[in-house]
Amino acid sequence: MLSRFLGPHSWELAGSWIPTVGMWGAVGTVGLAWGAARQLILDWVPYINSKFKKNV
Repeated sequence: MLSRFLGPHSWELAGSWIPTVGMWGAVGTVGLAWGAARQLILDWVPYINSKFKKNV
């Protein structure tokens, strides 16, 4: 159905954008994980994990 609206040139352009869209998707996913669970991820980094120690 989509091929009715897009010609061969549009498919060629869309194919060249696939790596770019994939890279931005990966960067967005990492950024979302960093922003959402920063303490959980940085707990694995040796120097930074001491900042999150709780004094109980």
